[in-house]
Amino acid sequence: MKVLLTGATGYIGTSVLERLRAEGHDVTALVRDEAKARIVEQAGATALIGDVTDAELIGAAATAADGVIHTASTPEGDGPFIDAVLRAIEGTDKPFVHTGGIWSYGNGSAITEESPIDPPALTAWRGAGEAAVLGAPGVRGTVVVPALVSGRGAGLIRLLTDNTEGGVQLIGDGSQHWSTVDVDDLAALYVRALESGRAGQTYIGASGHNPTVRELGEAIATGFGVTAGVRAEGVDDSRARLGEAFADALLLDEQATGAKARAELGWQPVARPLLEQLADGTYLEERTGAQG
Repeated sequence: MKVLLTGATGYIGTSVLERLRAEGHDVTALVRDEAKARIVEQAGATALIGDVTDAELIGAAATAADGVIHTASTPEGDGPFIDAVLRAIEGTDKPFVHTGGIWSYGNGSAITEESPIDPPALTAWRGAGEAAVLGAPGVRGTVVVPALVSGRGAGLIRLLTDNTEGGVQLIGDGSQHWSTVDVDDLAALYVRALESGRAGQTYIGASGHNPTVRELGEAIATGFGVTAGVRAEGVDDSRARLGEAFADALLLDEQATGAKARAELGWQPVARPLLEQLADGTYLEERTGAQG
C-alpha cells in the first residue's frame, strides 16, 4: 500500500514509519525541511517537503496515496490538513488514520471508546478534527487514541526520570493512574487500523497496564538508585511548576485496557510493562520490537 504519513520524524511517527516499511508498505513522508527529508529517506521513505497547511500539496499527495496516517496532530495544523485530505479522498473508501489522545476522556477507571468525552483545556481542540475524520462520507476514517506513550527511553515519563534530585518528583501526590502504551506497540496499532480498521471507529491504544504516578516514581527510585525515594507536591505546586493546563492533564486519573483494538484488529501489545523497565533500570536503553 502507498501511504502518506505525517510526523514521520516525531516520537510516534518514527516508529510508525519503521513498522510500515517492515510490513512492506511504500511510504511518502511529509516533512518540513531537507534535514528531516534525509532522516525519512534513510528509513526507506520518499520525502515530500512541505507543510500540513498546504492544501494543494496535501490534496495531490493524498490522491496519489492508497491511505493516510496523520501522527503530526496539532491545534494549528489539523483543520487544514484534514480538510485537504478529505476533499481529495472523499468517496474513495481509502483509509485515513487520525491521532486522538487519552486525555480527551477525562478521569475514568475503565475508559473505553464509548466513554463520555471530557477533555482538559489542553486537548479540547481535538474533538473537531476527530469528528470530521470519523464522519467523512466514502472514507474509511478511524482514530487511534494513544494512552501515555513510553518506550525507546523517551516519552512523558521523562518528566519523572529526569527530575530525581532529592527524590523522584511526583506530579501531585501521585495517586492518579496513567494508562500506558509502548511506542512500538502503538505503531503496530496504527498499521492495523490502516489495513483493517472499520470506518467511523475509534481505537484506544492502551497496554492494560495502568500504574499510579507514585508507583512509577517508586519504580524509578528503585531502578535508578534514588535513595531519597519520591517527593509528592500539592496540585497548586504542580500547576506552578508545569503550567496549569499541562499539569491538569497530567493529574487526570485514567485507566484503560485497549480491549476493542485487540478484539477487532487482533492487536497484541508485547512490550514489557513500563513499571518493570523502570524498576530494573533499563528504561533509558530499552527499545522493543513490537510484533502485535
